[in-house]
Amino acid sequence: MAKSRRLSAGGVADTTTTVLLAGTFFFAGEAFADHSPAPAITPHDPGVRGGPAGAGGPVPGLDNQSTEFFQAGLGVFEEYEGVALGLGPRFNLDRCAGCHAQPATGGTSPSINPQIAVAAANGAQNSIPSFVSLNGPVREARFLTDGQVHDLFVITGRSDAPGCSIAQPDFAGELSRGNVIFRVPTPLFGTGLIENTSDQNLINDAAAVADRRSALGVSGHFNYNGNDGTIARFGWKAQNKSLMVFAGEAYNVEMGVTNELFTNEREYDPSCQYNALPEDTTDIQNGQASDVTLFTAFMRLLAAPEPAPATPSITRGEQVFNNAGCDLCHIPQHTTSASIIAGVNKVTYRPFSDFTVHNMGEGLRDQIAQGDATGDEFRTAPLWGVGQRIFFLHDGRTDDLLQAILAHGSVGSEANGVIANFRALTTHQQQDLLNFLRSL
Repeated sequence: MAKSRRLSAGGVADTTTTVLLAGTFFFAGEAFADHSPAPAITPHDPGVRGGPAGAGGPVPGLDNQSTEFFQAGLGVFEEYEGVALGLGPRFNLDRCAGCHAQPATGGTSPSINPQIAVAAANGAQNSIPSFVSLNGPVREARFLTDGQVHDLFVITGRSDAPGCSIAQPDFAGELSRGNVIFRVPTPLFGTGLIENTSDQNLINDAAAVADRRSALGVSGHFNYNGNDGTIARFGWKAQNKSLMVFAGEAYNVEMGVTNELFTNEREYDPSCQYNALPEDTTDIQNGQASDVTLFTAFMRLLAAPEPAPATPSITRGEQVFNNAGCDLCHIPQHTTSASIIAGVNKVTYRPFSDFTVHNMGEGLRDQIAQGDATGDEFRTAPLWGVGQRIFFLHDGRTDDLLQAILAHGSVGSEANGVIANFRALTTHQQQDLLNFLRSL
């Protein structure tokens, strides 16, 4: 089976083209070795799509001022943070673009994990936890006992953190007790479109497939914000209401930078606290926006990823995707509300998600509840951009798209009916579906 991390220079595979199977080469359907009947194909992930990223730029139609705002946001998103700028005392990485890098700034985990290098940056003396590897996904760790993120690294030993001597968590011990679960970064492309979609539009689009859902045992529900009662839609469990909350929380939790939304340090040792709080704030006197404000602007103005051109296999695969019932959760399209930003104003877009949370069964549960989402439930991951994604599922456990699909089926999962449909497909239909997904 081909590894999905393999880059395909020719784009998405088409089952009608050259195939290498069972040690025999076939060229345009003619056997190189002999003329025995061709063996049945084995469906496989065609791999990370080659070619241009098709992502990372701004939404179309921005005026000059909005373009400058986007570029300013991109700049701080890619900036490395040191202790003087607020990094630590505990952190997972030292810049936003390190986590959100594939296939362009704003995406998700890259092929080379930057957490390996940051562990020793500026003289730090961190150990690398066993669940972090050079070619693995960027990860954060949560402990089941408290449900909280426990950052991988500390600033102890860094040249810009004199006097700090706190220790990393005992990850080896917690792993031995089965107390650790993982999360990987979610891609940010097109999130301004998602944020500007009305609750009623999401509700209506889910209601339109209610009968088909019921027939396959699919339900799902929205994760409603506890403060204003509206639909939250960002994060693995749709736990964050807005992109600004998403940005402020990540800045504080992933990098340890206190800000206007999350003002307190997560580490109480005074010997590791060097700056006035909050460390990131709006500079009113000089008219400079806070980093969190700029992060939010960058995400709100970040364009959706572009799909690859259709091939016959991709076209067939989309129909198979719908026939199998994948579209019941991965609803193809929604329409935004009115906006002063042209590229977000009443736009029909194709994220392939319903933005509800679903019970994913024993195989994927992480036992962490967030808002209305239980330990068994996850938001339907948007599929746009999946063609250039390397790692899959909430914990990055696989880089094989086929295995990610099959992992949706387990005891208690709402997806079991759809997975049964997938397993019943012919091998050619399964391959067409995989090719379609890698085209997104």
